[in-house]
Amino acid sequence: MNGDPSAGRFCGREHILPVRVYYEDTDFGGVVYHANYVRYLERGRSEFIRAIGASHSSLLREDKPATFVVSALEMRFVRPARIDDLLEIRTLFEWVRGARIWCRQAVFRGNELILEAGVENVCVNLDGRPRRPPGALMQRLRPYLEQAVASVEPPKYVVAAE
Repeated sequence: MNGDPSAGRFCGREHILPVRVYYEDTDFGGVVYHANYVRYLERGRSEFIRAIGASHSSLLREDKPATFVVSALEMRFVRPARIDDLLEIRTLFEWVRGARIWCRQAVFRGNELILEAGVENVCVNLDGRPRRPPGALMQRLRPYLEQAVASVEPPKYVVAAE
């Protein structure tokens, strides 16, 4: 990584991105508006990709440019986040099959689970047609993928008993 604290850090295979909740992220009651979690999750995935040396802009400069679209998103809201909270967006890339890349994400406030999500991304060319991820990206991503064949239902984050 480049030493930029806003880029987050790795803990094993998991990328952790700190995000502060600002006024603009909340409803009038100071609670994070539900759609803003999608933005937080996107930032987590983007910073993960950037941290392994394969930014979205570098993928667009490839001989055969590539980008990603979200094809499936499952979110489970556990607790509300509020204005001024310091959150961690935790991202694990799980598996790649053809053009599809699955990752598991969670939002934590300290040790408290706020939200968990599963995201399926599809690598596409600039015409929007699915394609396998570029070899350079796969080479950088491979050490962060699970070694075992993924199940149909990706595992969820486990919440410790209180």
